[in-house]
Amino acid sequence: MPNLGVAIVRQYERGVVFRLGEVHNVREPGLRFMIPLVDRMRKVSLRTVTMPIPSQQIITRDNVSIGVAAVAYYRRVDPVKSIVEIENVEAAVGQIAQTTVRNVVGRSLLDQVLTDTEKLNESIKLILDRITQQWGVFVLLVELKDIELPPTMQRAMARQAEAEREKRAKIIAAEGEALSAGRLAEAADVMAAHPIALQLRNLQVLSEIAVEHNSTIVFPAQFLSSVSAVNRFVSEEHPENAEAPTLVS
Repeated sequence: MPNLGVAIVRQYERGVVFRLGEVHNVREPGLRFMIPLVDRMRKVSLRTVTMPIPSQQIITRDNVSIGVAAVAYYRRVDPVKSIVEIENVEAAVGQIAQTTVRNVVGRSLLDQVLTDTEKLNESIKLILDRITQQWGVFVLLVELKDIELPPTMQRAMARQAEAEREKRAKIIAAEGEALSAGRLAEAADVMAAHPIALQLRNLQVLSEIAVEHNSTIVFPAQFLSSVSAVNRFVSEEHPENAEAPTLVS
């Protein structure tokens, strides 16, 4: 039908009309009429294109060989440039995307590739967008979707992660021991200033042991003296009850 001077341009398309080989105008969506055998129309899709970037082996700046695959999203924003300025815009964007990914990743360290992925994505996008502007193409997004490490590097990173976890566990345990030692030192200071506190603690331990009926409890002489100290403390605190029975007769 374009040869008969009639063409239908879809909503997501634009029609670039060539009159005798020269760009005449760009037709909007709808039913469009042209001069038969004089005008020719080439339709350009303005929809976003998803372009996978196949995995390729890249050597990082610290001499580690990794496989990197990515995906790019772009769309044509200038129908005339996407036809006139370049022969095959899809192939051109694909090739320049592969080259840019290899160059950007190759200039980075392995740790940067693994941790600063967003920064690398933005760098690749800016380079692609600057190059493809002359072709009437706008790059929306570039994402590194797969990073393949060699087996030896995977094992080394696993050992490193395990060592890091062990280090954190030892640090936390040491901090707990230090905190516990500090609390024990404070408790010792309190008991040294108040001897009766130590005696009350002994009685509390005795009460906890006595819960088990099948236990045999031996009272050392020091414990008996501790009970005597408790009696003296009670007598001093309550002189009026000095004649009252004591804990140990």
